[in-house]
Amino acid sequence: MSIIRKRSAAHKAYLPVSLRDNQYVLAELSITDELVQRLSSDYSAIKPQPYYDFYQNLSDIFFNITEELELTNCQFIANDKLARVRYNQEMHQWQTNQQILFYYNPESHQLKKSFFDGSKKAKKLCLLFLATGSDIRVNAASFHNKVSQVMLKFCQQIDFDSTEVRIRDHQHITYDLFASNKGIAGTQTHKLREIKKRYASQGIELPNYHSAMNYAVITLNITNKLLQQVEIDSNSKDPYNPLYTYLTDVFTMAAKHYNLNNGALIANGLVPIIRYSIHEIVSRVGELQMLGYNPEQSPCGIISKWNASELADSVQLVFVATPENSSEHGFGRFLNQIEQAMQLMSVELELEPTKEELMIRFHQHVAYNF
Repeated sequence: MSIIRKRSAAHKAYLPVSLRDNQYVLAELSITDELVQRLSSDYSAIKPQPYYDFYQNLSDIFFNITEELELTNCQFIANDKLARVRYNQEMHQWQTNQQILFYYNPESHQLKKSFFDGSKKAKKLCLLFLATGSDIRVNAASFHNKVSQVMLKFCQQIDFDSTEVRIRDHQHITYDLFASNKGIAGTQTHKLREIKKRYASQGIELPNYHSAMNYAVITLNITNKLLQQVEIDSNSKDPYNPLYTYLTDVFTMAAKHYNLNNGALIANGLVPIIRYSIHEIVSRVGELQMLGYNPEQSPCGIISKWNASELADSVQLVFVATPENSSEHGFGRFLNQIEQAMQLMSVELELEPTKEELMIRFHQHVAYNF
């Protein structure tokens, strides 16, 4: 094998055939008083649900356009809740005070639904497009392009400045690190190229000015066996401090061993939300643990957030890519480093690969003003 081929191979990730692909695109726009007046001629503040007609008219326009362009899994969200998407064999939606979680199987589920409260004016409208079919990653550029066509028509019909629309394309690959230990044979080869480059190769150009994030989130379940590795004093005010300190030490050791210097351990029961930010942000917003990173800057190091008085069901381990983690080939090598770090961590924690799962979700996001 030539040196060039060896270097190319080093940037490839070999993932289990049982992996799952997901893609969803969010289009967000502000709801102004002018827009309400324009699309709701019967608006009256004294009505019990003064915004019902507005939302209904807007959703009708949206769903008619998606029907024309044959997009079959779209959601109309006007309640200022964060949309999160996950794979599941059964389709359902679950709402909290701050989130709407959409569980679905891209190969078999289709739904068009509205989420709004006619008595309240939302700050923004969020249009959610869920990819369907079996070749999600292969068809990602085509799907993104079709969403763009929907948004152009939508903005034209409601007389809204399309440059004020924010597009967020989210893609992730999910798999169990221990899949081969459970008898799942065969792998898929991925280079994990940047979204912009993947789309350009298919003739879909993204704006030069855009933000991109590439990161992985690993779910480590807390088991009785894991708890037995540390001394827990149930009478203490912070009984689980030894557990989280131990996990942080092991996580930091494994990450540094494989030169992963941009990460976080979240064990406080909050949902980690990773976003692009010019300045580093680590803050709690209700149910959410916000982590803001600028991937163009130097690594921020390893941070840990936990609640020592409560036992979390699972710990979320986060690795965010920096320029040194990418190459002209993509992020395959970065994901390989993450896998190696997690293998080392699993040995230290005495995990049982044939019985336990260590789920890795590799995210690629891109966002821009339409």
